[in-house]
Amino acid sequence: MQMDFHYYATYCAAYLAGFTHEESLDIAYSAQFVDDCSRTLLAKIKAPSSAATTQLQLEMMDARTDPVGLQDITRIWASFHFLPKDLHAQKNKKFSKRYMDKFRLIAGPNSDLVLKTVELAKDKPLQSVGIAMHVLADTWAHANFAGTPSFVINNTNYVFYELFPEGEGFREKQISFVHKKSVPDDLENSIYTNSLYQRNENTIMNLGHGRAGKIPDYSFMRYRYLPAWGDYEDIIKDNPHDYMKAFTQMISAMKYIRGDIPAFEKEQYDDEAVASLRERIREILEKRQHIASDDWKAFGEELSGKPVEEYSIYKYLDAYTGSSDAEDSFIGRFIRGALAHKGMVVDEICRSGNRLAGVAKRRAGS
Repeated sequence: MQMDFHYYATYCAAYLAGFTHEESLDIAYSAQFVDDCSRTLLAKIKAPSSAATTQLQLEMMDARTDPVGLQDITRIWASFHFLPKDLHAQKNKKFSKRYMDKFRLIAGPNSDLVLKTVELAKDKPLQSVGIAMHVLADTWAHANFAGTPSFVINNTNYVFYELFPEGEGFREKQISFVHKKSVPDDLENSIYTNSLYQRNENTIMNLGHGRAGKIPDYSFMRYRYLPAWGDYEDIIKDNPHDYMKAFTQMISAMKYIRGDIPAFEKEQYDDEAVASLRERIREILEKRQHIASDDWKAFGEELSGKPVEEYSIYKYLDAYTGSSDAEDSFIGRFIRGALAHKGMVVDEICRSGNRLAGVAKRRAGS
């Protein structure tokens, strides 16, 4: 997902869940900051590098791909962007443990780890709530890809079609991929940028949904494709449907965190909260555009009647560097939440017998 959903849509979901305007802004900032909290940024503010929740492209270019380096990459991406769906998943045919460890890191919604993620954020600062909402939302957008470099899991091929609603069905148009990062995706002609094809199993080109480009991050996209792990069976992905599920599930999760409902369970969506708003939300989700920030921002302002400030990565950085008690600043609380979440996920992966993310070094409280 992009800033449009992680910041502006998360603000809307938080407000509908009962948080105040100011609280919703803090949750939304924390959700988006997950995509910005890199080691490069942490070094600038003299914060612990272990709290990184993402990696910049330049950092990835220099990343090691030996076992230790791959564990470092996996700890970040599997924890915050590709939360595993089933750490004990099985396949009909027998595969090596090496393959199955990677297969079991494939992301998807409504997992045991999603429940643990939401439960971990309860009774914690708002920064932990925002982190949890980022992770939850990405389980929907990033489903079917794994947060570890892998050609045999994350690669795609020419069987990749965009689906356009037509009558009672869909019209298919084959997607073309290019590798020009400086050129925006051509939405009109279904031409999208993806990572370079490389058969090297552990290249960063095969991390997450790089081979599918930004397609999983567009809320309007409906597509059919053949994943490398799919045993020659197509997957049809309906992002408008899934993003609506993500939005209503965030509302349920945050109502649980607030204490308004007694439990948060799998496949729990607060459809009632959006009953009168569903068509408005659907219009935003299905609008073909590179990013829907303006539409979500306007919607949020309609909900609260207050201006939703534009996201700025720098909003809380000075308060951290200039504070005599940095650990209790906004960024300090985010760091504690990030370390706690990463520790929980890595520990769960390790406990399943999977060593791709290494061993949890710290289970911090937040």
